[in-house]
Amino acid sequence: MKKKSQFSVLSMFALVFALLFTTCAGNKGNGNGGGDEIANSGKEFVSIPFTADFRDLSAVEVVSGVRIGWNLGNTLDAHPGDETSWGNPKTTKANFDALKTAGFNAVRIPVSWSKSANKGNNYRINAALMARVKEIVDYGVSNDMYIILNTHHDEAIFKFLDREMEDSKKALERVWEQISETFRDYNEKLIFEGLNEPRTKGSAGEWSGGTSAEQKNINILNQLFVDTVRFSSGNNAGRVLMVPTYAASVESIAMNALVIPNDPGNAKKKIVVSIHSYSPYNFALNQGSGRTSSWNASSSEDSGGITSWMNRAKTLFIDKGTPVIIGEMGAVYRNNDDARAAWAEFYVKEAKKRGIPCFLWDNGGFSGDGEIFGFLDRRNNTFRFPSMLAALMRGTQ
Repeated sequence: MKKKSQFSVLSMFALVFALLFTTCAGNKGNGNGGGDEIANSGKEFVSIPFTADFRDLSAVEVVSGVRIGWNLGNTLDAHPGDETSWGNPKTTKANFDALKTAGFNAVRIPVSWSKSANKGNNYRINAALMARVKEIVDYGVSNDMYIILNTHHDEAIFKFLDREMEDSKKALERVWEQISETFRDYNEKLIFEGLNEPRTKGSAGEWSGGTSAEQKNINILNQLFVDTVRFSSGNNAGRVLMVPTYAASVESIAMNALVIPNDPGNAKKKIVVSIHSYSPYNFALNQGSGRTSSWNASSSEDSGGITSWMNRAKTLFIDKGTPVIIGEMGAVYRNNDDARAAWAEFYVKEAKKRGIPCFLWDNGGFSGDGEIFGFLDRRNNTFRFPSMLAALMRGTQ
């Protein structure tokens, strides 16, 4: 009896210690910035066997397989309306075939879910929209391409001020529950991106890093996104997930504020940081005073406008084991083919040196005096700027 009694006490002590250790480990923040640690939801994680074709790879391993990507811009993210309402043709399998043949092995698919999901219908995604998204994802899957699927232009339901957070959390959880269920059995080449450029539109800090409260709330929603996907089913237990800085900004204030979410149930690191940069600004994006059509790698201002924030991303994230993807990059067309080609090769090459894949933004626009980011002519599957295409591919070598 004495031995049995001693064994029971020791066993009970060991069990309590194990539970305490597990709880502490599960709630330990691993953020790179100065924000508060964000605890996960506290739900019980149940590991589910992956399908036979799912490779249980870390985020670093998955990201290393991405050569270069392309954005299906102004299409499924068009709102209101359907994928043609912003002037682009209906997406076809031939579009993906042309991209694969040209050397792109990844496609980012921006989707505006809020054109059907809203508070009034408990954020239910229209079945026709989900079916069409799945059809387009399958175009890439059939070509063995990496696919990033995100939420895009959904500022109507995802907001970041304190007074808006309860509705935002419910919206994000409901939307990602439905996406996770639909794509549960897809392999590791399908990556989920929780939010696109999350910010308060029209605010003073919209593109300069936001406020500390907004940064905190984005960290909270990033954690909720990870929890929601992980506690769904199928291959989502091990799927690679992308989380952005405030506005997906490369500014130091935004990068430093990002807290890498706790990732319950996974021994391998599965989180990627998402950033966007149309840089240097006066060449790549600016439509007003100061814009320029020239770019030269020998200019420290031109080259430094790219390498400075890449170095920051490497120091803050990559060197600490969290990979980075540039989900959007591009330079508007200003009748400057040679300059854009030189810029593209430099940009992609510098990113590759640091282990960062690039995804070119393509909004399908080829005319006018606004944001002309058209690249693949989706009506005939030709590339309008062959010198830039060649430069992008040289940059990946």
